[in-house]
Amino acid sequence: MSGHSKWAKIKHKKGATDAKRGNLFTKLAKEITAAAKDGGGNTDTNFRLRAAVARAREYNMPGSNVENAIKKGTGEIPGIVFENVIFDARGPGGVAMLLEGLTDNKNRTTAEIRNLLTKKGGSLAGAGSAAFMFIKKGYLVVDAAKATEDAVMEAALDAGAEDVTTEGDSHEVICDPAVFEAVKAALTAKRIETISAEITMLPTSTVKVEGNDAKNVLSLMEALEEHEDIQKVHANFDISDEEIAKFSGE
Repeated sequence: MSGHSKWAKIKHKKGATDAKRGNLFTKLAKEITAAAKDGGGNTDTNFRLRAAVARAREYNMPGSNVENAIKKGTGEIPGIVFENVIFDARGPGGVAMLLEGLTDNKNRTTAEIRNLLTKKGGSLAGAGSAAFMFIKKGYLVVDAAKATEDAVMEAALDAGAEDVTTEGDSHEVICDPAVFEAVKAALTAKRIETISAEITMLPTSTVKVEGNDAKNVLSLMEALEEHEDIQKVHANFDISDEEIAKFSGE
């Protein structure tokens, strides 16, 4: 899971900057609108909406923005209709990528993503060619400096988590999506704060990438994350902490 966890931490660190420039808020609003459109505006019965609203609150998105995004999804106020899109792709070094997006023009988005991948040394792949390499899981990260592995393990496993591991300066918790909220609540009850908590697609195996390929993979990841129609980027790379540090400027 190393590729995902390292990228998740990079994303968290730059999240405040994203929020300031509005990029993240735009994506959060689109996800809330799409979730409300698909499953209704009640967070008690719509898990996808509940998760989207929770993430918006995590990044301090204004309540009025959240409310308006929900109303656009339910049709209470007019708004753009977004379509869910998934792209299977290949990155430098043979890395498999799965891109989840929301768009009001699939043809435009497909063309833009194909062009972006090509410029960064990647390419679009056939439908399903990357998806089978990932599995949907609940994924939570805890700062190891703020909680012991034993404390995290006790709370998470009692709530139904599948696994707890420590890598570098963080503890990683993996669980079935069905118990994600219970696991998160159990950690919160023990005053264990999460750095990141999401339902995501984790790779079933990883590809070790080094040198220029590593640099290009990370550059491609960031470029894809910044595209306005891409909500989530999943990849199965395994890149050393040293390479990650070079990329993140640490």
